[in-house]
Amino acid sequence: MMGKTKFIVGLAAGLAALAAAGAAQAGDVKILAAEFRKAGDDRWSVNVTLKHHDTGWDHYADEWRVVDGQGRVLGDRVLYHPHVGEQPFTRGLDAVEVPPGVTTVHIEAHDKVHGWSPQRLTVDLSRARDGRVRAVAE
Repeated sequence: MMGKTKFIVGLAAGLAALAAAGAAQAGDVKILAAEFRKAGDDRWSVNVTLKHHDTGWDHYADEWRVVDGQGRVLGDRVLYHPHVGEQPFTRGLDAVEVPPGVTTVHIEAHDKVHGWSPQRLTVDLSRARDGRVRAVAE
C-alpha cells in the first residue's frame, strides 16, 4: 500500500515538473517587427508581429501595447486566444493617438505566464516616409 502512495506522489510531482518545463519552454514573447501607417492627425494604424511558443489557453501571448518614452500607454491590443499553429503572427490596431512632439514610441508584449517581456521594440516615427515606418528587431 505504501509503495502505491509513493508512486502516485512521484507521478504527480513528475507531471507538475513537465507542466512547468512546458511553460518555461514557451519563454517570453518576442517582438519581431512593427509597422506604423499614418491614419490622420496624430493617429497611426499599427501592425505588430510577435513570436511566442504558445502552448494553449494557460500560456500564450495575450497582449501588446504602444507606449511613449515615459511609459504612458498610447494604445493596446488584447489577444483573446492562443496562436499555437500560427507563428509568428501579426495583429493590428487602428487609431493609435501619438501626441504632437512624440517621435519615439516602444512596443511591449505580454504573455499569460511571464508577464511583460523585457524586450521592447523602439520605433522612430520621425523616420516615416510616405506616412509609413517599419521597425524590425535586431
